[in-house]
Formats: sequence, structure tokens, C-alpha cells
Amino acid sequence: MLYSPTRARSSAALVLAGVLWGTGGLAGSLLGRLADLHPLAVAAYRLLVGGGVATLFVLLKGGTLPRTASATRRLLAVGGLFALFQASYFAAVALSSVSIATMTTIGASPVLVTLARTRRPGRWTLVSLAGSVAGLVLLRWSPDAVTTLGGLAFALLAAAGFATLTLLTAKPVDGLGPLATTAFGCLTGGLLLTPVASWTGMALPLHADVLAVAGYLGAVPTALAYAAYLRGLATAHPLLGALSAVLEPLTAAVLSAAFFGERLSAPAWCGAAVLVAALAVGYWRPEPG
Repeated sequence: MLYSPTRARSSAALVLAGVLWGTGGLAGSLLGRLADLHPLAVAAYRLLVGGGVATLFVLLKGGTLPRTASATRRLLAVGGLFALFQASYFAAVALSSVSIATMTTIGASPVLVTLARTRRPGRWTLVSLAGSVAGLVLLRWSPDAVTTLGGLAFALLAAAGFATLTLLTAKPVDGLGPLATTAFGCLTGGLLLTPVASWTGMALPLHADVLAVAGYLGAVPTALAYAAYLRGLATAHPLLGALSAVLEPLTAAVLSAAFFGERLSAPAWCGAAVLVAALAVGYWRPEPG
């Protein structure tokens, strides 16, 4: 039996996270335009609102703040990684392009997870990994994109942050579930980013459309998506979690084509097909945890 009900639920949670993340880029871009915010300020609001919404939900369900030393250390580490990932990614975007930053960050993450593991990955894992990277290149590559060493460096730093977050949260801490980790981790990351983001200006116009987009960005592609991701990682292999992140640019590309009239090239459609096939291999032939 290649699959168990537990594995199936974990895979479904990871797929949900990847799809929801794909809506976050569009929502973040819209918030930046509506409120005239720097990308770092958008990232800070994303973590603060997402962490606030999730924390409120945890407290309403009877949860409490972390009280053990191990839980506190875990949340500080998760918050720092959230802040590192967001800040590095947006720095990569500023120094290169959205296409290059996304392709490098999301494509390098599963590679770094593989390299960090001591056991040699299986044949099907390598097939899924190679297919995901190839599909991402076809989907996101633009011949007109401007690439700099600084942009690539920050994208790789963002990938390292996401890979570390994936490996770290795959090992649960007693008394700290996926939702609590998301809630307090995002809140900590947002607080860490706020001093840097405040230099760029964080004034948020109190308009209904701005507040609605900010609320969606924090609640859905952040709080809900990361809670689903960490829930999936509880029983899924960390590499499968990293591979699921490629659903983010795939979803974003499809939504952009559907709602904004952006045409996907033939290579991009081929890349989308390769990505779906590579992920199917990863879900169909998961490695032991």
C-alpha cells in the first residue's frame, strides 16, 4: 500500500497550503498598490494580521500562550525564519525580478531540504524533484528578466529560510500544535519585521477595500495556509512539503491568466503540466518520514 489515510490527509493539507499561497502574491500586490506600501511593509502586515487572526482563534478555542522553554525557543526560531524568508524574498524581488526571485526561492527550497538530509533520496523522489525544478523554470522564466548576483543571493537566502522552517517544524514540540505555531510564529515574525518595514512607511489608509485586502492576505494565504502546511508536515515527509510550495507560482500564474488577462506562453503551459506531473509523482510515491 503506497498510501494511507493519514498520508492522504497530509498531502491534501499541503496542496491546500500551496494553492492558498498562490493567492497571496496577488493579494499582497493589490494591497501594495491600494495603500502605496513598500513590499517590506506588505510582508510585515501579512505576518502581523495573519498572526493576530490565528492567535485570536487559538485563544477563543481555549488555548494559552506557550509556557515551556522548548515551546518558546521553537516560536522564536519560527518567527525569525518567517521574518528572514519574507525580507529576503522581497529583497530578491527588488534586486532582480518577481520571476527570478520566485523561481530561485521555490525551486531551491526542495533541493536544500534534500541536501540537508543524511539519507540518500529515492529514485522517485529525485524524479519529482527534477521535474518540479524543470517545470518551475519553464513556468516562471522570462528572457527579459534582469538578474543580479545580489538578487540571486537573497533568493537563495529566502530558500534557505523556508527549507529550515520546513525541517524544523517537521519535528513537533509538546503542547505546540500547527495552529499555535502559525499564530505565535507569524506574530513574532511580524514584530521582528516591523522596525525595518517602518523605515519605508507603514501608514495604512482606513478604507474598506484596503482593510478587506489586508484581512484576506493575513487570514487566508497566511494564517490558514501556514496552519495547513504545518498540519501536513506533522505526518508527511519534509521534502514533500517543500515540493508542495511550487503550487504557489503555479496557482498565481493560472489566476493571473484567468482574472488579469495575462497570457501564458507555450513553454509556461508546458511548465505547468510538468509541475503537476512532478507533484503527482511525489504524492503517489512518498518517501518514508
